[in-house]
Amino acid sequence: MTAAALIVAAGRGTRAGRNGPATPGPVPKQYAQLGDRTVLAHAIAAFEACPGIAAITVVIHPDDRDLYEVAVSGRSRKLTPPVVGGATRQESVRLGLEALRAASPPGVVLIHDAARPFVARDTVERIVAALKEHTGAIAAVPLPDTLKRQSGHGLIGETIARDGLWKAQTPQGFRFPEIEAAHASAARAGAPAFTDDAAIAEWANFDVALVTDSPRNFKITIAEDMAMAEQLMTSSQPAFEPRTGTGFDVHAFCPGDHVWLGGVRIPHDKGLDGHSDADAPLHALTDALLGAIGDGDIGQHFPPSDPAWKGAPSRLFVEDAAKRVAARGGRIANVDLTILCEEPRIGPHRDAMRGAIAAMLGIDATRVAVKATTTERLGFTGRKEGLAALATATVLLPA
Repeated sequence: MTAAALIVAAGRGTRAGRNGPATPGPVPKQYAQLGDRTVLAHAIAAFEACPGIAAITVVIHPDDRDLYEVAVSGRSRKLTPPVVGGATRQESVRLGLEALRAASPPGVVLIHDAARPFVARDTVERIVAALKEHTGAIAAVPLPDTLKRQSGHGLIGETIARDGLWKAQTPQGFRFPEIEAAHASAARAGAPAFTDDAAIAEWANFDVALVTDSPRNFKITIAEDMAMAEQLMTSSQPAFEPRTGTGFDVHAFCPGDHVWLGGVRIPHDKGLDGHSDADAPLHALTDALLGAIGDGDIGQHFPPSDPAWKGAPSRLFVEDAAKRVAARGGRIANVDLTILCEEPRIGPHRDAMRGAIAAMLGIDATRVAVKATTTERLGFTGRKEGLAALATATVLLPA
């Protein structure tokens, strides 16, 4: 069965009280920074690591497109275009299912909350396996605590037997035709809001199996949850060792009316000569990242003899290098670029370059440095025949 993941990230909850990458002020919890990436990016990575998941679709709020693009930059080759959600989680899931059907309906779909960053690959695989025998299967945890029902005035009314009680988590997996039909029927019938997709499955009268999950697959809601998530990240981190790579690139000026530098289009009375867009800082950065992980150079992966890269935006090369770092379990700690030129002036565009590069790498802009200098009118840069760029990248790889 072809399996797809549908990650619901259209909520507006900011009670976790954290900022996102290069974002001042609290953001919706799925875009909050957790370690080296956002909460949403951790959830995506969990499904990316599962060979049985062929595609990953994220449902987002219409106001969050920029936050989403930063969160997913360089993260997953399985991602499909995001889907704009609705006013409720239930509506967002239905719209996501409709988008999957319109594109290429999978055999099964796993619906997951973006605010659960610690879902395990084993849980995902066991849910998919359970769907061979059942119409639905959800991640769940048996309740270990004694439950009390309040009677009023803060007093205990009764003790509820915990035998057979489970706490539902996500992902919740279903055979695609059945769950899509159930959501559509619930919408047409004006059924009351359901708290999860398994409840809609119950309403539609098809069987749903319980798959034992881990308590660490909890949902981040408030600041205390985020603090617990950070502690869990720290305690489970593998040992890392730093690797440093360097890059250098040169391009000559040619007739034109603009140059691309650091992913930013800068008006100029000349252009830069090159097979791609001739963005020398990004070319140097690509080589620095590849050098840090010992994976060849830009010419090996994107040879200028290949017409596919004629006029290509150099951000594609940087994003590919970032994906190669991520594929090795690595993190980009920081990058440092120096541009050598007499013109154009770099200072007015420095912050725009830092933001663009941070978005390509999926890191905070505080981890990106862009500097400029001249060669005191010496050499080809001093004669304004072209410009050069130096880059250094520090990457943390599992020891």
